[in-house]
Amino acid sequence: MSMTNLNVRTDKELKEQAEDIFKELGLNMTTAINMFLRCTVREQGIPFSLKLDTPNAVTAAAIEEGRRIAEDDSAKGYSSIEELKKALDL
Repeated sequence: MSMTNLNVRTDKELKEQAEDIFKELGLNMTTAINMFLRCTVREQGIPFSLKLDTPNAVTAAAIEEGRRIAEDDSAKGYSSIEELKKALDL
């Protein structure tokens, strides 16, 4: 396979933001661009949406509440589903 260089001019902040996302996805810039180009050729158009799942405000609040409870030594815990059902009178 013959290789070539691709030089692209882009906004510095945009590049940094994209690199952060690619890093979280386990990719580097070169791999991400090559994925995009290969899929573009295969699909004959803009091929995909690759994004991180960002929770909405309600979900983010629930996650934070769960983290607070998990770190709270005074919070009641249960070692079995039966113990939890008994506490809930189920």
